[in-house]
Amino acid sequence: MYSRVQSSSVLGINAFLVDIEVHIDNALPNFIIVGLPDSAVKESRERVVAAVKNSGIPFPAKKITVNLAPADVRKEGSAFDLPIAIGILSAVGFVPQEATEGILFLGELSLEGSLRPIHGALPISFEAKALGFRAVALPEMNANEAALVEGIEIIPLHSLLQAVNYLNNQEEIAPRIVDKQKIFEESQKNYFLDFADVKGQQNVKRALEVAAAGGHNILMIGPPGSGKTMLAKRIPTILPPLTLEEALETTKIHSVAGLLQNNEALVTVRPFRAPHHTISDAALVGGGMNKIKPGEISLAHHGVLFLDELPEFARNVLEVLRQPLEDKKVCISRTKMTIEYPANFMLVCSMNPCPCGNFGNPYKECTCNPGMIQKYQSKISGPLLDRIDIHIEVPAVKYSELTQVSDSGRSEEIRSRVVRARKIQAERFSNSKIYKNADMGPKEIRKYCKLDEKSQDILRVAIERLGFSARAYDRILKISRTIADLDNSEDIRPNHISEAIQYRSLDRNYWISSI
Repeated sequence: MYSRVQSSSVLGINAFLVDIEVHIDNALPNFIIVGLPDSAVKESRERVVAAVKNSGIPFPAKKITVNLAPADVRKEGSAFDLPIAIGILSAVGFVPQEATEGILFLGELSLEGSLRPIHGALPISFEAKALGFRAVALPEMNANEAALVEGIEIIPLHSLLQAVNYLNNQEEIAPRIVDKQKIFEESQKNYFLDFADVKGQQNVKRALEVAAAGGHNILMIGPPGSGKTMLAKRIPTILPPLTLEEALETTKIHSVAGLLQNNEALVTVRPFRAPHHTISDAALVGGGMNKIKPGEISLAHHGVLFLDELPEFARNVLEVLRQPLEDKKVCISRTKMTIEYPANFMLVCSMNPCPCGNFGNPYKECTCNPGMIQKYQSKISGPLLDRIDIHIEVPAVKYSELTQVSDSGRSEEIRSRVVRARKIQAERFSNSKIYKNADMGPKEIRKYCKLDEKSQDILRVAIERLGFSARAYDRILKISRTIADLDNSEDIRPNHISEAIQYRSLDRNYWISSI
């Protein structure tokens, strides 16, 4: 007796088809799963047997061989429970084989036969549509997520018994339909944080506005209690809303990572990820022993990655950021596979100026000697510092600023200016795959960052005196282009260049020598 049921698994944020072949032989009872299964797939045997019996369906006391094809690709996760069970019941004639044609099955079974949610339903649904399947049958908890894909039926299931009844035409199940545009519009959440909560720090707020407008990376340095973390947590409130395309791509990553909440269909708010400084390099960029999972930089895709107390991170952890910051993606290679995850995020960092945190603080005396300060600051390598577009000092807040009552600088006002600048950039790069100024390459910089003679003189003097690198030169041009966009200016003016240079004042050659 033979049957074939089709399922799928994910590799990175993309899915691939898995054929589940079942052969039942009249021999001593045995249950074997082959096709390079991982531990979770091997344990399906126990879950499937118990689920079938507890659903009131007789389980065949024969030799059962299940093959997961292609056999040379490792199969991971528990989503194969339902298709294996359906395959066995189809092989013994309990389910008509023709009823399973054109349906892709997914689902983890409990011992009582109910279905539990799985990871990666959204990318699998995209793949099922591309391969021409007419329907995807999966746990009800994943139905809203999978139904974001148009042009394919999504069959929500509560249990194995319901799936069997559906395939035997004993129960009708209405396909899940969602209006993704309506979900996207209605689930735009209001942030409870606001930039107006931060007292003073007008220069820093301006720098964060520039960073958000152009998607630039930023480093804030200042004494403890000056508001660095408070400011960083409010950056998502001034970023432009996610587009539907960005929301779908972000949801794919969170679906694969298993971070979607129950019945959550779409990630509609830009991610804000703030890993602790004890994080490993594999957890930051992605990886793992058996399963390559997306790291924090991919989970922050289209959002913000905040690294608080930057020098406290291990140096090898920080250095792995260098390539993703340039390429906007991360490629993770292992012996048997290579997986690519998107990683287009805005990097926001904060740090103290010295171990005690009071270097340059007019209100507290620094207890560190120059050697200690230099050693502390040198934990951030020059190449990594080069890739951070904006460096801004965050001074201690004055008492007069703490007691000031003002509604100016609210996130809503800043966000409107940022959105306006992003629209200018969208029109500028409409014929390319670039979406913001921070993504510009050398060709775009030459085309859109032309300087007049006075601006060139200002930039030349700054580079000669401060020792900026060639990469820092490009960063200054990108930042000045963003400042000009915020100013609604077609040309980059001298005041735009001067402000951009100001945001590189903590560049390494100047920073260390100032001790």
